Parts: sequence; structure tokens; C-alpha cells
Amino acid sequence: MTTSALGEPCVLLKLGEIVLKGKNREVFERRLIGNIRNALKELDLQVDVRQRHGVVAIFLPEGATVEQADTVAQRVADVPGLVWIHRAWRVPKDVDSVVKAGIEIVRDREEVARKATFAVRSRRRDKRFPLRSNELDRLVGGEINDLFGLPVSLKNPELTVHIEVDRDEVFVFTDGIPGQGGLPVGTSGRALVLMSGGIDSPVAAYRMMKRGLHVDFLHFSGIPFTTSESIYKAYALVRKLDRFQGRSRLWVVPFGKAQQSIRSSGQDRLAVMAQRRLMLKTAEEVAHRIRAEALVTGDALGQVASQTLQNITAQDNAVDMPILRPLVGWDKTEIMAEARRIGTLEISELPDEDCCSLLAPKRAETRAKIEDLKQIEKRLDAEELIVQLADSIQEYKL
Repeated sequence: MTTSALGEPCVLLKLGEIVLKGKNREVFERRLIGNIRNALKELDLQVDVRQRHGVVAIFLPEGATVEQADTVAQRVADVPGLVWIHRAWRVPKDVDSVVKAGIEIVRDREEVARKATFAVRSRRRDKRFPLRSNELDRLVGGEINDLFGLPVSLKNPELTVHIEVDRDEVFVFTDGIPGQGGLPVGTSGRALVLMSGGIDSPVAAYRMMKRGLHVDFLHFSGIPFTTSESIYKAYALVRKLDRFQGRSRLWVVPFGKAQQSIRSSGQDRLAVMAQRRLMLKTAEEVAHRIRAEALVTGDALGQVASQTLQNITAQDNAVDMPILRPLVGWDKTEIMAEARRIGTLEISELPDEDCCSLLAPKRAETRAKIEDLKQIEKRLDAEELIVQLADSIQEYKL
């Protein structure tokens, strides 16, 4: 491509759900801009992030390469709140420059060699520009058609040239990267995710990030009766998820002795449910300490014995804090597909000895009664045990 005709490489970001926020929109946009800037800090590249009406433009330093623009685009594609990321060209705001850029952006495309159909889609955010959107479409499209002989298809083009006339410049681009969508992380508060080394909880954490929650992570380890493998997995999963929000924190509870106490209570069929309630109670105590407002789990209705409707109700009874279950209506195939898409599946499938392996009854209770569970907790002196467990947590910094 002739970069002189195309101008300067930049990145154009399209907002999604935020534009529907009415009078609160400014709050969401400010948080999104902050999240974008934080995500780009790791690239060690001085960029200029500017908010425009309905879009965000990222301008690179003078002399920046197309490869650097691609790197910026790939990084911000992980930031929730954006629906499309376009590696665009910033051209001067005059008709002649726009026409030349439209021609050059398709010149080396493979669609030209196979005479693919095309269309030009213009959007004129600055109404002072001398040509209307449809006039600009016809002008640039006509030049491309004359030079390269590409047939026009307005309904289903194989190649689309986008032209957006902004306040100070014009953006020209073709393809885009789908964004994460959702809301900017931090706009919905803070929550604590009960993080196992399995497939479900990382996906649940990601889904809550997309709804604007900033999440911290709490992992229950079977130490001293298991190895540290599950901690390594939890750490690796949190690192993988951190690209969506930044500043993630992982807390680990040594839970093995508490499980030993549950096992010695003699209630084999209720052991898993007693453990789940104790985990939730401990998580609630930790959440209060770190000022989180809700708990998040990877429960999916009916997936395992502890996730029947009656057992979920018994777990909700254990705490006063809201328990969010974003995967409650998903099946395992859907969860695995999402885990594969966000890059956590391969880590989750690594072998490890997690704390759940210490309590594996031959037949788990599917319709646990709350009063029976409360009796177990009374024998365990659960309230004191919860404080001890919360006091024993250790933070693993990324």
C-alpha cells in the first residue's frame, strides 16, 4: 500500500451497549477510556486516546508502523465495552484525499485479483463536510469501479470500504476485529469469584467482567493434604483472565484441615454440600474484608449433584450476600466453547489434585435439607472456623 495516500495508521473503536445509557452514558465512557489507557500501558507506546461521538480514536506517535497499529488493535480487543475495533487510516479532511485513500486501501487486496463484489459505506459525523454520505459513496465507489473493475453489491458485498468523516479528519478502513461487547469493567461494582481449577468458574468470571464487574478471585486449596498444583492452575487462569480487566487479585485459602473436620462429622452424603456452604461463608467473610459486594460461582443448574435446584437453594441460605451464577442456564458444551474462545480451556484441562478430591462420597445428596446442614455447621463451630480460614488467606500477586 502507498502509505502517503493512505495517511497515518490509527485505531478506531466502536462502542456498543454504552450508547444506550442516556444521562449516565458519560460515567460509562469515562471508565471505558480509563480501561483502554490502562490496557495500553503494557505496550510501552505513547498513544493519544480521544473520545468522539459514539467512537474512540487511538492515534499513534508520528512514524508509527502498521504493525504497531495492529498490536494496539489486538490489545484493546480484549477490553469489555467495545463491539468493533478497526485498524484505520487517518486522512486529511478534503474530498481529494478521501478518494485517493479509498483507492489505495483496496489496491493490494486479494478481492481485487478475483474481482469480488464491493461497496462503500460512508458516515458523515461532521455535517460541514461538502459531500453527503451517499454522494461520497458514489464518488469513491465509482473511482474504484473504474480503476479495478470490481462489481458493486450494496446488499451483500465481499469487500466493504468504510469512510467516516469526523471533526478534524476522515477515517478510512475495511475489516475489523469483533470486540468483547458488554459494559466497561468497574461500572457495576466489585465481586469475588470462587475460583476452582476447573472449566466453569473462569468462564463465569469472564461473563461477569463483561457485565461491568471488577472481580477478585478466591481459591480453596487442599493444602496440607494436597500439592500446590491447583494453586498454580488458579494462578495461570487468573493471569489469562487479567487481560480483560487488569489489576486482578488471587487469594488462596488452605482448606484441607477444614475438609478433614467435615469428613469426621460422619455425614458422608452431605459432605459436599457442607463443604460448599463453608466455602461460601468463608468467601463472604473475605468479600466483606476486600469490599466486594457479591460472590460469583460457576454453577450450572443440574450439572452435578451440588447444583440441583434444592441444593442451590441450600447454598444461597448459607450467606446473606448475593451469589451470582452467570452460567446457570448453560450446558457443558456451551461452557467449554466459551472457555476455548477466551483461552482458559487448555489450562483448566491440565491435571491437578484439587480440594474437591478430598471429599468424594460414593453417592452425594441431591436434595439436601438446610436444617441438616446447619446441624453439621453447629458441630463444626462454623462461625469460628470461618474467621480462622479468612485469617489464613494468602494473596498471590500477578
